Amino acid sequence: MGLNDQIKQTGIAMKRSCYSSECGCGNQSAAGSPLQHTPLSRRGLLQAGAAGVMGNSLSSSVVAKSKGRSKNVLFIFLTGGISHLDTFDMKPAANVDVRGEFDPGATATPGTQICTLLPELAKRTNDYALVRSIGTASNGHEQACHMLLTGRLDLPVGFSTRIVPSPNEWPSLPSQINYALQHQLSRMPASVVLPQPSVNEAARVRPGQYAGRLGPKWETWHIDIASKCPLGNGACPHCFRFDEDTFEHVPETVFDTPMLTLPEGGRLRFNNRVGLLKRVELNQKDLDRSNALSKLNSLRLQAISVLADPQTRAAFEVENADPKTVERYGRNKFGLSVLMGRRLIEAGVRFVQVNLGKNSSWDTHGRNFVNLKRNLLPYLDQCISALLDDLRESGQLDDTLVIVTGEFGRTPKINKNSGRDHWGPVMTSLFAGGGVRGGNVLGATDKIAGYPIRDKYTVENIAATVFDRLDIPRHAQWVDFDGRPHEMYRAEAMHDLF
Repeated sequence: MGLNDQIKQTGIAMKRSCYSSECGCGNQSAAGSPLQHTPLSRRGLLQAGAAGVMGNSLSSSVVAKSKGRSKNVLFIFLTGGISHLDTFDMKPAANVDVRGEFDPGATATPGTQICTLLPELAKRTNDYALVRSIGTASNGHEQACHMLLTGRLDLPVGFSTRIVPSPNEWPSLPSQINYALQHQLSRMPASVVLPQPSVNEAARVRPGQYAGRLGPKWETWHIDIASKCPLGNGACPHCFRFDEDTFEHVPETVFDTPMLTLPEGGRLRFNNRVGLLKRVELNQKDLDRSNALSKLNSLRLQAISVLADPQTRAAFEVENADPKTVERYGRNKFGLSVLMGRRLIEAGVRFVQVNLGKNSSWDTHGRNFVNLKRNLLPYLDQCISALLDDLRESGQLDDTLVIVTGEFGRTPKINKNSGRDHWGPVMTSLFAGGGVRGGNVLGATDKIAGYPIRDKYTVENIAATVFDRLDIPRHAQWVDFDGRPHEMYRAEAMHDLF
């Protein structure tokens, strides 16, 4: 079969990016922004995989072999900021307006306690470490997200939350990793973000998620696959309202037709790609020539080629996974997103960011205890425990650094709505695999978990630890679109974890 017929069989249809601030999909961009994105539909991509477009060209690409300490990273972002006081850094001796309603319980590691609502993670503390002294420099979602997701505490000159994404932002960690690993030979992209962007209640995208000043050439693959519901950016893993007890998730599936966002995806390029594909289909003779292949957008071809691999296709079809596997992770957005992330790591992606929830999920200003107990902690406990088990049993835990973190913690004092507000001074993050010493606890906070009193770290240390595990050189830099170099490491890696 000629390449012309293969492309026809894929049924690929390029879709227009969403520029509405009301739809809740999180794909909108400011008018005129050079960071507008062009998505591919899931059906087209999966059909491309079945058709095997590019066929034997995959055999010429070699997945890069890890050398020495080089690892993969699964970065699980608890969007909105999980309450550290009610999970991993509890203060039972504090006053009731600080300690809250939950109880700490014993774990598999003597002397370490976590919330009794995390029973499965309590059994597995010897597989992970906790860092109880990480801070950001802001109590605001926009600023803290930008700091965490870019690995920098400083904000760029002219930083604004009104136009997001913006070319003025610092580049995201995935974009920096794409740049640093650009010479790595692999059939897979270096980084992927799923299953949806982090947005706020007004469906505005949080800063720090895109390539920014690094330029759209280095954009990561953003896979927007989570099915939409009437709650807009509504909470996860099952739909719920913070002030109500019932709400039904309307879509029949957890995941929907995703929008695969590729680098340099503006509308002009979108139109050019469509025109090019039409010319491809009309000119059989040119298709059979190697110079014609070189004219096709390499990123488009990579997207098609990657899904020719059955292992990669299976990563996206997690709802059809073995029923026992789905049951262990949970048939919900948390469980299946984490399963998809693990499968993409297994397929060869070096850095996968999994957004567990959108902005609202962990942003528990009201009914903190009700929503953590009913709607959040049981599903987090289930999916992270299943992930650790799978990585350990498959022998991948030593090669995969898992990080579970929000952008900040929550206030020590409980507010009038039985909630906790934003708290930038400290949070607790979980680290597993990639050489992490299980059962380890780094850092400590004061009597109300308000401030670190030992081993203070920041999100810059998290970023440095990610780069270190990926074996990115300590002196590595990225160069912005004005030709100015910027250092990647802005702090030391957390070597005491390993």
